[in-house]
Amino acid sequence: MVTETPIGKIRSDDDPRVLLDEQIGSFEPVPPYPPRTERESEFYTLGDGEMFLNMGPQHPSTHGVLRVVLKISGENVVDLDPVLGYLHRGVEKLCENSDYHHIISQVDPLEYVSSLFCEWSPVMAFEKLLDVEVPRRAEYIRVLTGELLRVASHALFQGWMALDLGGLTPILYSFIERDEIVEMLASITGQRMLFNYFRIGGVNGDVNHEFMSRLGDWMSRAAKQHETSIGLLNENEIFVRRMRDIGRLDRDLALRMAVTGPNLRAAGVPYDLRRAHPYSVYPELEFDIPVRGTGPEGGDALDRYLLRLEEVKQSLRIIDQCLHNMPDGPVMAKLPRLLRPRPGRAWAAIEGPRGLYGTYAISDGTDQPFRMKIHDPSFVHLQLVVQLMRGNLIADTMAVMASLDPIMGGVDK
Repeated sequence: MVTETPIGKIRSDDDPRVLLDEQIGSFEPVPPYPPRTERESEFYTLGDGEMFLNMGPQHPSTHGVLRVVLKISGENVVDLDPVLGYLHRGVEKLCENSDYHHIISQVDPLEYVSSLFCEWSPVMAFEKLLDVEVPRRAEYIRVLTGELLRVASHALFQGWMALDLGGLTPILYSFIERDEIVEMLASITGQRMLFNYFRIGGVNGDVNHEFMSRLGDWMSRAAKQHETSIGLLNENEIFVRRMRDIGRLDRDLALRMAVTGPNLRAAGVPYDLRRAHPYSVYPELEFDIPVRGTGPEGGDALDRYLLRLEEVKQSLRIIDQCLHNMPDGPVMAKLPRLLRPRPGRAWAAIEGPRGLYGTYAISDGTDQPFRMKIHDPSFVHLQLVVQLMRGNLIADTMAVMASLDPIMGGVDK
């Protein structure tokens, strides 16, 4: 017996007993408008035996803010379309309507798992506009806290990578490592995530006894903990075989697509901003630039994973040198509360956990920037997914995307 559908309701295609609001309708992967570009027309035209599949969100960083439409033929991915814009906040426009001090808190939520790096490049750009010399102790503190956060970010990457492939335990270990570090940073910044710690001309407060005590305790076992977490995954045959020989990125494609950071170095290019265009006190420190994927085929998802593990060891070396070489002195330059840089423009870039993070600022002589443009590596790297996924299986999509380590806060800035 079929009952009459109430006015304003429709029956679900999955279960006719379930009633939905009429305006919801059925969700289709095809946009409800004519193709606007040649690329859109090409992607949303199906060939023989092809179909669309909406995938995700499956990555902790894409919790509802990245929709991926796959064009598949059987189990193989023919093409892919990342649909962005679900998290858009207009941060650049917010910064243009904020004074130079206030901007630091506006950029924190972009790469929210490594927010100090979001603060570092705009602060450096503003210091160029103002001709400010940062005290050496403040520079050492910036490098020390930045490298600590790089370790925390790569630890989370390791757990997320395993979680995307179905492993739950590693993310729990990753958060243990991350929580130790952010508790450390909270003792001098007051916050565990969006630190708002860097300042134009220095940092907001010197290191204190609690921070140094926590750091000394953590450093005494950090290397051993890192080796333990490496063994948890590197000796897992399923994890290794799931990532080997998928998503290969060669040197030429990486350079052509403007890839930076660990993803570039895993493709065989030894480019690190800390060495190529030195800033802060990095020229005074000794560390190596890990490189993988130097063969003609480039690096795969496993290379991108292993390279980040090697970077953690180098960060531990840098942290140790900062503790031994940090000079005494002030941590802030003397600046007025209201900053009005001379008219001009400045570019500053730093080596973040995901690559080159840059800020381009234009001053018109007022207390607010006339224009501020943020270069986020996750946005650039997301375009790689299309190139790397063609011909792979649906199940490999999660591994390839996770190996690029995207953070959607910066993509949808």
